[in-house]
Amino acid sequence: MPAFAQGGAPPAHDAPAPAANKPDVLTPDQARRALDTLQDDQKRAQVIETLRAIAGASPQAAPPAPEKQSAIPLTADSLGAQLLETVSDQIGEISRQIADVARSLTRYKAFYWWFVRTANDPNAYGLLLDIAWKLALVFCCAFAAEWLVFRLIKRPVALLEARIPQAASAPLPIADPPSSAADLVAPAPQRRRLSLARAWQSVLRLPFVLARLLLELLPVAVFVGMAAMLVGTEIGAMPTVRLVILAVVNAYALSRALICAVRALVGPFGLLRVPAETAAYIEIWARRIVAVAVSGIAFANVALLLGLHRGGYAGLLRLVMLVVHLFIVVIILQCRKPVADLIRAPDGREGVAARARNGLAAVWHYLAITLDIALWAVWALNIRNGYSLMLQYFVGTVAVVLIARLATIVVLSLIDRGFSIRPEILQRFPGLETRANRYLPLLRRIVASIIGFIGFVAVLEVWGVDAVVWFYGGQIGSRLLSALATVAIAALVAAAIWEISNALMDRQINALSRDGHYARAARLRTFQPMLRTALLCLIVAVVGLTALSEIGVNVAPLLAGAGIVGIAIGFGSQKLVQDLITGLFLLLENGVQVGDNVSVAGLTGTVENVSIRTIRLRAGDGSVHIIPFSAVTTVTNASRGAGNAAVSVSIAYKEDTDRAGQILKDIVAEMRKEAEYRMSIRGDLELWGVDKVDGAMATIVGQIRCTDNGRWPVQREFNRRMKRRFQECGIEIASAGQTILMHVPAPAVADGTSNEMPRRAAG
Repeated sequence: MPAFAQGGAPPAHDAPAPAANKPDVLTPDQARRALDTLQDDQKRAQVIETLRAIAGASPQAAPPAPEKQSAIPLTADSLGAQLLETVSDQIGEISRQIADVARSLTRYKAFYWWFVRTANDPNAYGLLLDIAWKLALVFCCAFAAEWLVFRLIKRPVALLEARIPQAASAPLPIADPPSSAADLVAPAPQRRRLSLARAWQSVLRLPFVLARLLLELLPVAVFVGMAAMLVGTEIGAMPTVRLVILAVVNAYALSRALICAVRALVGPFGLLRVPAETAAYIEIWARRIVAVAVSGIAFANVALLLGLHRGGYAGLLRLVMLVVHLFIVVIILQCRKPVADLIRAPDGREGVAARARNGLAAVWHYLAITLDIALWAVWALNIRNGYSLMLQYFVGTVAVVLIARLATIVVLSLIDRGFSIRPEILQRFPGLETRANRYLPLLRRIVASIIGFIGFVAVLEVWGVDAVVWFYGGQIGSRLLSALATVAIAALVAAAIWEISNALMDRQINALSRDGHYARAARLRTFQPMLRTALLCLIVAVVGLTALSEIGVNVAPLLAGAGIVGIAIGFGSQKLVQDLITGLFLLLENGVQVGDNVSVAGLTGTVENVSIRTIRLRAGDGSVHIIPFSAVTTVTNASRGAGNAAVSVSIAYKEDTDRAGQILKDIVAEMRKEAEYRMSIRGDLELWGVDKVDGAMATIVGQIRCTDNGRWPVQREFNRRMKRRFQECGIEIASAGQTILMHVPAPAVADGTSNEMPRRAAG
């Protein structure tokens, strides 16, 4: 360390002291040499140059510190890194500013140390005791004089109150919204007459109200005069005692005068006629505000006279006025609903003015609270031209909000008009209106957000923040807008691809159905969910990677990691892979379509849905079977255009098989002539002949060629008619079992007779 840093001369003149001889304490000689160096311009310049050289030199012995790897793979000059750095710097700067403001507003350490010093000072005890008894004496005498005058003016005040002109109909209170609304919607001539009557009534009451106010202020004036006369005696010989007593007396007199003025304005006998409840509410809050403000200011002045530091005095005043402004906030919140009812437009009134009034009624208390706190902040921070700046900010903000609102209304109306579709286009593309309405709310929100962001930047400019600089070339704003524009274009292209693909698939399905290619339409309808899922995954992946790359994230490790995860899932989920591959080939081979009646994995039902992994069947009893494709080994499809109704009937052995076969052919011929079964039966009965003969029956077999949908109705109707026809023709259908009567010889008895009895045997 150079010697001049310890208080010596600069290195251009004196050699640095050895490290072993460095003193731990600054000596007077070193201090004098340091002062000489700082006071000499030439030496001071040499010191500055030396420090610059030391700061600019790079020590070769110390290796460069290794760069800390970020958990997020962001490059150093990427948008994400710049955005994080900017946000961090802004948060740190705002935190420092808030801390500085808090320190400047809350200098209560000075008040604390004054209180401790006063409590530990014996002389302060004597001074406070002297002030206390003299103040009590002054107030007792002044109160006595005030009470005497108050008794004297009581009768004149009562006479004035009796002569104050009374209104025929008092105006309605602010807390009665329905009646106030009735006044507002009254005819214009009636409202003008009512206003003129109230104004003329106030003019007539003015002399009486002023006279009453002067009478009420007379005891206060006597109080102040008596106190001043006593302070002018030996009681106020000490300047400090005299000033403290005058401060307390003036505070009391000011409080009384302000309360009298409030009562003269809105009291029961005031200039403005208000109900007793409203007058009491105003007087209560006026007493609270005046008591806190006046007593707090008086206490701060007394503490200043008794030795409080100026910083503590200012902090105490700020605290008192903050409490007063918080009282006003409470009043605003309590009067929120009545004032909103007065501001709100009457029911049934439409238009821009009515909407503006309704919007103001909903947010007026927020604006009032903000204005109240801002007024205190301007005063507390002692901002130069603060109130004029507040007016400028308010007018500029209102102008920007109105312009932004007007621009939003115009642009959104143009968007609504642009999304209106002509009838001829709707006829060509029936689902186009539904898709357009799907994106219209999102587009409206995006456009409104963009206009709102531009308005926010304009408000910042009005408030003095140079926000436009953020969007210059190379700045964080321009890079952020560029990234958002790129991502928006990618999302727009992705949405266009998605909608065009869905529209083309729907159009192709409708065209195939219209042309009668129902099988191909069903096949495409089966493939549609899987195609949509695959397309959606691809679009989301591309747009997501584009967004990540725009903010500076290195997507190469993400892609590599996704590949590794995919391989791991492939090895660990072989059944899932088998489901996907089997289902894909089954669909490509057109083995199953939605609506087919199939038997899969021992289950039968109608295909309701085919996903990329499972097939869903609806059974005849209403239950749903969900079968993974990995469990499918054989598919039996009964919906491929053809279905044969099986004919198998067993007649008694004694019946004529040729006659029975002819009857069966006649039944099928009759059914083919009927309109209900004409389209379901594709040919005559194919009678194959007698399939089986035994001692009890003969079985005749054959088939009826039908369509896949007509197989079961035809077979059920054929069986019904066959049963009726055989009964009419006397043909006996063989039963599943026969009863045979056998005679079994009985064993001989002792007398030589036989006991023969029949026995039944089931055959």
